[in-house]
Amino acid sequence: MQEFIQATNLLDASHPRIKAFADKVTEGSRAEIQKAVRIYYAVRDGWKYNPYNISFNPDTLRASTILQKEDGHCLDKAILMITLLRAVRIPARLCSAKVRNHIAAERLLEFLAHDELTPHGYVEVYINNRWVKATPAFNKELCDKLGVDVLEFDGYNDSVFQEFNKIGGQFMEYQESYGSFVDVPWILLREICSSIILSSLKRILS
Repeated sequence: MQEFIQATNLLDASHPRIKAFADKVTEGSRAEIQKAVRIYYAVRDGWKYNPYNISFNPDTLRASTILQKEDGHCLDKAILMITLLRAVRIPARLCSAKVRNHIAAERLLEFLAHDELTPHGYVEVYINNRWVKATPAFNKELCDKLGVDVLEFDGYNDSVFQEFNKIGGQFMEYQESYGSFVDVPWILLREICSSIILSSLKRILS
């Protein structure tokens, strides 16, 4: 389990800015579960979700860099949450998957030529001797705008995605898991994204 609390080049949990922010968010909390929940909400609503600005340059995927931004892709926010958790010695790892958004905004459809959000990033936190899933991507303001319940996280139950919107229409579904990772597999994620872009271009040109 030691490997899931260690700092890495991109999950730079020992960076002074990361440590200071993690300590501020979790101040007064003793239990790991309370610290994890506080970090989840700080990341979920502290950074707006932006699916249109994704980069696989390692420098842009570094948590201390993401910390200074105002918004981020789901991968950015997952990386930041994992790093903050590790900064307070809570084991965490990155997970990635292919997700379909059934009410994708027109801009997203135009941008990607399909309604798949990939590679989608989320977090697994090790609490009470088991891994619990957490998805800090979608901030409350965005969920309210889309008419979707906000994803809550209590540290006990998986918080993965909103399957339906508030009127019962299907919102999201996970289609394929790319696995879980100790560190950010930026080369693999870049290859996955490149494959999706190529597929999109083929759809546009066909």
